[in-house]
Amino acid sequence: MYPIERVEALNAEVTRMTVRAPEIARKIRPGQFVMLRIDERGERIPLTMNDCDPEAGTVTIVFQAVGATTMRLARMRAGDALLDFAGPLGNPTELAGARRACVIGGGLGTAIAYPQAKWLHEHGCEVDVITGFRTKDLIILEDEINACSARQIIMTDDGSNGNKGVVTAPLQQRIDEGADYDLVLAVGPVIMMKFVAATTKPFGIKTLVSMNPLMIDGTGMCGGCRVKVGDEYLHACVDGPDFDGHLVDFDDAMRRGVMYRSFEGAAREAAAGRVAGEGRDCGGSAVAGAVGAGADERKGA
Repeated sequence: MYPIERVEALNAEVTRMTVRAPEIARKIRPGQFVMLRIDERGERIPLTMNDCDPEAGTVTIVFQAVGATTMRLARMRAGDALLDFAGPLGNPTELAGARRACVIGGGLGTAIAYPQAKWLHEHGCEVDVITGFRTKDLIILEDEINACSARQIIMTDDGSNGNKGVVTAPLQQRIDEGADYDLVLAVGPVIMMKFVAATTKPFGIKTLVSMNPLMIDGTGMCGGCRVKVGDEYLHACVDGPDFDGHLVDFDDAMRRGVMYRSFEGAAREAAAGRVAGEGRDCGGSAVAGAVGAGADERKGA
């Protein structure tokens, strides 16, 4: 069992959770993820590391309650425990050697982009961080990112924080101003990463994108997390999750990403009904029907 040491709401939709997992904390690196399972009836879901403390033996994850498992996970508290917490899985992000970098996070992708920005900053790289959110109330990790970046630019769709627009606008502006990036890293919605890669490609800037396709086992056996990169299909769990943004077929990724949307919607409705009923049924039967549902949360955080 893996004890939960801390649970914190970052906003109305997003939760940060610290889990005691000493062996993983000693080995995990930015970009890698864990596969967790709440109990013996639960499904496995991947969540990318947000932070770790090797000395304390803890790993921090950030997630949004969007599916059957993450809805249950968001209701857990310090002192509870997870049955499975396996990792580190995937490959660490290739960050060594970067002198000037721009790390871009879209929504919840900001939580995954943060450890990369932190690592780069700690290793002498000048880091710009650009993040995008729907509205100012959903902004997360602003203080943490300020501490590890030369400049932070936060965009909102509705302009409620004073900066209305998409993340590619300040990226293009910084490039035009001569930022001379040798690395751009994007983590977020596929459509956002597509346009980030399109922005950097004319300048030949190395661009990595963190792909988040449907994932079942995290070991390459199921084949669900295939990503078309150049002329071949690779597996996000074992070949990624980071890939060359100038080679990824984003349109193919978006088509694959909506294949199970109807199932995801049904899973959310079923999970919401079961959560409401757990006050009357405290046994395992209240959650048994949620097993295997919530495919959207398998896409990672």
